[in-house]
Amino acid sequence: MILEWINLLKEKNPNFSLIPSPDKKVFLTLFFTIFITVTGVGIVVPLLPVYANDLGAKGVYIGMIFGAFALSRTLFLPWFGRASDRIGRKPFIVAGLFGYVLVSIAFIQSHTVASLIFFRFIQGIASAMIMPVVQAYVGEITPPGREGYAMGLFSMSMFASLSLGPLMGGVISDLVSMDAAFACLGILSATGLCLTLVLLPKAGDEQIRPRASALPSWRSMVTDPGLLGLFSYRFAYTACIGIIWSFLPIFAQSRFNISDTLTGVLVMLGVLISGIFQIPMGYLADRFNTQRMVIVGGVLCAVAMVMVNSATTYTGLAGAVSLFGIGGGISMPSIMAMAVIKGNSKKAMGSVISLITMAHSLGMMTGSMAAGLAMDHAELAVVFPFGAGVMVVGGTAFYLFMAREPA
Repeated sequence: MILEWINLLKEKNPNFSLIPSPDKKVFLTLFFTIFITVTGVGIVVPLLPVYANDLGAKGVYIGMIFGAFALSRTLFLPWFGRASDRIGRKPFIVAGLFGYVLVSIAFIQSHTVASLIFFRFIQGIASAMIMPVVQAYVGEITPPGREGYAMGLFSMSMFASLSLGPLMGGVISDLVSMDAAFACLGILSATGLCLTLVLLPKAGDEQIRPRASALPSWRSMVTDPGLLGLFSYRFAYTACIGIIWSFLPIFAQSRFNISDTLTGVLVMLGVLISGIFQIPMGYLADRFNTQRMVIVGGVLCAVAMVMVNSATTYTGLAGAVSLFGIGGGISMPSIMAMAVIKGNSKKAMGSVISLITMAHSLGMMTGSMAAGLAMDHAELAVVFPFGAGVMVVGGTAFYLFMAREPA
């Protein structure tokens, strides 16, 4: 589907380039490094809540496994993003990937809920060095007018790997063991580390656009209406993802008694469908009203969360997850395109992207923790309507803040 769409674009526009950057080697290195690394992360996503549940963890502790990751990312994101604007991107990417390798070994040695929570906290620090810094790097090498397509194409690598990872994790766990799945995380992260070390230029040679000699203050950034709008939507969207990743595996297995492999397929669906939409929706984001695309995607995500709770069959559950993927696929390329434009205008791409990624971490942490508390004090099914409410609030805040953004 994606290849057919790209071929159609080339027929209509002979000057169309699949790689939206003059520095194709750097873009492709970042693309494939993130693809294989996030595949490794995705392998363990559907297994951690089930593993913790087998160890006797209550809902709030399952939420803490995901919340600890988000908490440490939130604490370290501003520093790493801002430091990468000063020092360069490569040192942080290398350090983060090495951290992932170490965490994979720690997961294999972990046999208590407390240790899982601790090592997820450490993994969050490593993640804070990778994702926002890599996205800032991509935004910096993207020419004006192609922000939506570039971020959509790059996001596709993350969504495709996250869709492949859960499926691989379920299959590896069923056929071999859960420890083997954790080992795959380390192997894939080590591969990404090698690619980064060999193919990315050193920090002093990587700059494409000038960065501000005096970076804007945090106060000026956190009071910027546009950034507040992007932050609000990203927070709400990832709060729903936190709910889905933390509790959909348990919900599906308790209601339909499915295998780890089918659980992996279920988690994979939403991510895969969202990934398929990244490129065409990114292309459209460069040509149409990005704010309207975000609102449409948010409405679909809210409806999908309600549908999860009302599903009476595995097929219905899969349909709800798929609709959530469509909503994310429509909205997220526009969110990231607006973030890149804002980063260029402030000449502080790492700082801007770190704030948007902080919203991601806070949303993941808040969604998983609040849903865990709701599960313990009510029932598992209420966590999904709760997510729908968060999505409505976040989408409304996005609309109101963007109305204040200067034309």
